Amino acid sequence: MKLNKILVVDDEHLIRWSLEQNLKKQGYEVVTAGSGEDALQMVREHQPDLVLLDIQLPGISGIEVLEKIKDFDEDTIVIMLTAHGGLETAVNAMRLGAFDYVSKPFNLDELTIIIRKALENSDLKQEVVRLRTETKKSAPNIIGSSQQTKYLMEVLEKVARSEASTVLVQGESGTGKELVAKWIHYSSNRAEKPFIAINCAAVPATLLESELFGHEKGAFTDAKATKKGLFELADGGTVFLDEIGDMEMGMQAKLLRFLEDRSFRRIGGARVYTVDVRIISATNKDLQKSIEEKSFRNDLYYRLQVIPISLTPLRERKEDVIALAQHFVELYNRDFNKKVQGIAGMAERMLLDYSWPGNVRELKNVIERAIILGNDETLLLEHLPLEIVARASTPGGAPMAAFRLPAEGIDIEEVEKELIRQALEITEWNQSKAAKKLTLGIDAFRYRMKKFGFLK
Repeated sequence: MKLNKILVVDDEHLIRWSLEQNLKKQGYEVVTAGSGEDALQMVREHQPDLVLLDIQLPGISGIEVLEKIKDFDEDTIVIMLTAHGGLETAVNAMRLGAFDYVSKPFNLDELTIIIRKALENSDLKQEVVRLRTETKKSAPNIIGSSQQTKYLMEVLEKVARSEASTVLVQGESGTGKELVAKWIHYSSNRAEKPFIAINCAAVPATLLESELFGHEKGAFTDAKATKKGLFELADGGTVFLDEIGDMEMGMQAKLLRFLEDRSFRRIGGARVYTVDVRIISATNKDLQKSIEEKSFRNDLYYRLQVIPISLTPLRERKEDVIALAQHFVELYNRDFNKKVQGIAGMAERMLLDYSWPGNVRELKNVIERAIILGNDETLLLEHLPLEIVARASTPGGAPMAAFRLPAEGIDIEEVEKELIRQALEITEWNQSKAAKKLTLGIDAFRYRMKKFGFLK
């Protein structure tokens, strides 16, 4: 795990030494500088995550250092260290983009809390917004040979050529909506420009406007520096608005205005910016129902779904299941340095008979688990979760109702033993719960435990 790097800038050796020792004990990587000139060189060489910066420095002042740091990288966190009587200068530093200031002599515990808060605030923005500017330049693979998948590919090829049209991708959770958005982007003339994704459900409504449109310094309490929004950062490329159905009504109105001519103002700003971005949105909600419930705007819906794409759940395109499973086997062979050559016939049948409520995402997770836990060159029935084996059935869910005896036959006792073992593992060896998993009475279940050596 990467350690946060902190640069301590102070002309007093004892303060530098004390802070360095304390912060290293807290688990940070620490570098120090005794002057403004040295500090700027350290910033360029080490690119610290956070700078503790004394305002009173020999030569170039702390305020000048702050300005140059922000010019180099506006995301670098700076906390000012000030002596008594320097509060006016410290407040000025806040206006220039400093995160906070601490008066000398400072309490080390209080300073540690401020540092932790500043770094957590920075990490949270990156994690919650899930902003990713992709570096890959080729479209991801869409696996499958079903009629539904073939038709989807025909549609996507046409959509990729329609450079500006907005696209609404709808489908159940796990069907691959973001994969489709990436395919469209990387198959279009926008491929060399950014693809940026944001989960509208994961960002608080009060922050979403700032994330999309940006803000000017001083626009609100925490706006300590000017920030570009995602639409501005993605100029020429694509913005993927995931979970658009969870966007609150006020933000929907602002998005609708943006979609009219792709122009906007940063929060707190007067200048109008115009960008060239394609909007691809996605949801697993029934937006028509949301419109009826007055939780989604009718006019925004029609603006977003200039090109509607509906993804078929995996249970309705079973022809794709084995191709996808084999693709994931190859993927996780590489990731985990395994050498699984294929999938056994019995395991294939269970995969085909299962209803996949979690769609492709669930299948991917099942194969990942099987590759990690298995030690054989073939993915076997015993490597699959019990719920797959027990619930592989018609949509009604009768356990094992769709089981078909393979031509080569099976060892029925081995299958029974494996089901007993998996039931015990899933229930952490709670015999009553394990028996219920297999619809057996407790006495019948214990008889089988003794039979197969699980109970002495």
